[in-house]
Amino acid sequence: MTIELRRFVDAVPPAVVERLRGSRRVLAVGHENPDADTIGATIGVAAIVEAGGGAATLVCTDPVPPLYRFIDGVERFRTDPEPDVDYDLLVVSDCGSLERVGDVARRHAPLFERLPRIVIDHHASNGANGDTDWVDPASAATCEMVALLALRMGVPLDVAGGRLATALIAGIVMDTATFAHPNTTPRTLAVAGALVAAGAPLAEASRRLYRTKPEAQLRLFGRVLDGLESADDGLIVHATLRDADLVATGTQPTHSEGIIDLLAQAEDAEIAILFKEAPNGTTRISVRTRPNGVDATTLTAAFGGGGHAGAAGATVPAPVEAARPVVLAEAARLLAARPPA
Repeated sequence: MTIELRRFVDAVPPAVVERLRGSRRVLAVGHENPDADTIGATIGVAAIVEAGGGAATLVCTDPVPPLYRFIDGVERFRTDPEPDVDYDLLVVSDCGSLERVGDVARRHAPLFERLPRIVIDHHASNGANGDTDWVDPASAATCEMVALLALRMGVPLDVAGGRLATALIAGIVMDTATFAHPNTTPRTLAVAGALVAAGAPLAEASRRLYRTKPEAQLRLFGRVLDGLESADDGLIVHATLRDADLVATGTQPTHSEGIIDLLAQAEDAEIAILFKEAPNGTTRISVRTRPNGVDATTLTAAFGGGGHAGAAGATVPAPVEAARPVVLAEAARLLAARPPA
């Protein structure tokens, strides 16, 4: 079965296509603390480049977490570019800002500054506006955009033995919570359908990402959720993930993936916040908000962060005990400033 997507491919900027076609050795980079969308999009970019006869190196500051090892191609990720390769293009996928690339960009600053660049991203807070920066907040996932890029460049979605389709469906499943988030659009569903038709294992990706967790991770969830607190008559719910919780359960920071989405299920809450102890005495916050309510990016922007209207994050330059009351006060202020229903 073929699902027609030609009506959507014009969304791909011609300048992006032209630059990618003109490159032979691409450095494809995802964001630090990688998730399925940045992993899938980066693998997708590499598959497109290689289908055109070029070569690509996949780079991420941090190793790929075990959760994503089912995605074919994750074994190719490196934490640094290859030392003796003459790259001619940098492609940055799913980074809401260039800072999200992480330490690898600082370790190789001359290379990152020298290379011509393409940004492919769906975060509304992304301010990239170069000639070959493609930011589309209407996309549910960066993988949705990369699927259209492949078709625009004449690369079939079943290329690379199904690796492209498998990687892209994983990112879409992750960023839509298996098509449950309001960011899912008719185009998202059409792209997902085309990927399934190309061999993408939708059910397996959904099971791996949302219905399979090691016992230690479940114990971590229990510890954090046991500390659930509320404010503003239940309109704000929040919890804190401490390093001690990781030690007690034998887990890694990546195992906290999914806790914020459980907090956001609180029936009366308009804002859900997860506070995480972070390196150097800082605090990482993850925020979820209800549709047509407080914009999550407005809250996180007060602390230098960004993301989407319903899901965003930031790093607060203070320990948890100092950061929590400041963030909660800002959340309460934004709730109070909402126009009457």
